[in-house]
Amino acid sequence: MQTQPLGTSSLSISRLGYGCWRIAAPYEGAEPRPDRLAHGREAVIAAYEAGYTLFDLADVYADGMSETLFGEVLRDVSGMRESVVVASKCGVRKANQPHTGDPYRYDFSKEYVVRSCEDSLQRLGIERLDLYQLHRPDFLGDPNEIAAAFSQLHDQGKVLAFGVSNCRTSLLSALQKHCPMPLVANQVEISLIQLAAFHDGVLDQCLGERITPMAWSPLGGGRLVQGGSIELNDPHCAKKAKLRETMDHVGRELGCSRTVVSLAWLLRHPSGIVPLVGSTNPENIRDATRAVELNMSREVWYRLFEAALGHRLP
Repeated sequence: MQTQPLGTSSLSISRLGYGCWRIAAPYEGAEPRPDRLAHGREAVIAAYEAGYTLFDLADVYADGMSETLFGEVLRDVSGMRESVVVASKCGVRKANQPHTGDPYRYDFSKEYVVRSCEDSLQRLGIERLDLYQLHRPDFLGDPNEIAAAFSQLHDQGKVLAFGVSNCRTSLLSALQKHCPMPLVANQVEISLIQLAAFHDGVLDQCLGERITPMAWSPLGGGRLVQGGSIELNDPHCAKKAKLRETMDHVGRELGCSRTVVSLAWLLRHPSGIVPLVGSTNPENIRDATRAVELNMSREVWYRLFEAALGHRLP
């Protein structure tokens, strides 16, 4: 698979990343069953063999079990650790943890960021994370404290590069002013049914500062793929149905699936968007890689953009 730099870091990553949210459990709160873990293991290996080199995790995915499972694959597959970029995230604290009555919250305190990283490294069975990201903005986060946590982890050799996730442009700028190292990634939701990053300055900032945007849910939570459903009570149901018709027309023209159309549309943006594919179906994981080779024209891109907007451009 084609590769690209990760922001201004020394790391090189595949044009598609593999998102490991569901490898241990199909949804939040589900119990990781042995059959599910075996299926997740198969998915990770399929992604690796298909050329994905960026693997995105978080400490809260299946309450840490996704990291544990991924770490087992790293140990079992010869040469994999040396060939991939391991990314994880921290900062989300679930309700009733560590004490009963504690609320669901975000925590970017130095103590929590450092401890979370060390816990992730232990579950993964590795000595260093290649990329460490703050998961969701902590409204009480102090940039000086965050910078101190990042500096400690970097100086101790526990993290190579740092980034953020779901981050406002203003917050990213504030953090960068205090962090001695460049923030190289911002992971946000981007797809043909989630266009906010095109309008709120996120992609503009990524272009200007050479930050890599990573797109979570690039297939609209499955709504954009063959077989995906659109809720009839969705107020935008008609617009999304029309969008999928346009995608099908483009897919027939280009000889590819709706999945490939969706991902190629994101890959066409000059900021270097890296879609995070989250399917655990090996066939779908492999099919997605066709998007990397598809050179979508400006005309087709705008045809899809207009359909996604639901109205003509001004």
